Amino acid sequence: MLVCGVDEAGRGPLAGAVYASAVILGPDHGIEGLADSKALTAAKRELLAVQIRERALAWSVATATVAEIDQLNILKATMLAMQRAVAGLAVSPDKVLIDGNRCPTLPYACEAIVKGDAKIREISAASILAKVARDAELLALDQQYPGYGFAEHKGYPTAAHLAALAALGPCPQHRTSFGPVRACLGQRQGELW
Repeated sequence: MLVCGVDEAGRGPLAGAVYASAVILGPDHGIEGLADSKALTAAKRELLAVQIRERALAWSVATATVAEIDQLNILKATMLAMQRAVAGLAVSPDKVLIDGNRCPTLPYACEAIVKGDAKIREISAASILAKVARDAELLALDQQYPGYGFAEHKGYPTAAHLAALAALGPCPQHRTSFGPVRACLGQRQGELW
């Protein structure tokens, strides 16, 4: 049976797309050290991401944009990114295991597993690919929109991020449907961008 693991990265941040990944490993993948991406160092995630992309039977990374997040809400946008990730697989799975407590609508048997990224190797692999891809996006946003500190906090509502948001106003990659961003709307928005 081909099992696909699915996980997301970026539901809680105030900026950037939400990412999802789907991975089918197969029995002889030989990848050691798979774990919840949050429990790994950035260097270890990068190393494992290379191995996953090389050795998985199939993998896919997809997003839902900031505009989709603001239009749909973060939960629906996350489900959309997961659907896109599964649809992007080159191989059809027999069953899809989702990290969390909800499943998107999929044309396959599907099961939600709370803390699945720490229990199921396919979900661990998906969590790693999603996190690595999203972190790369935030590094690019840091270059595009200097002053917010995206490279450090990856868009999460840290004290430094909130201070930058208050000082600079939102950039085009901030999620205006999120409370802290909405509170800053009108404060110098568009002045710099």
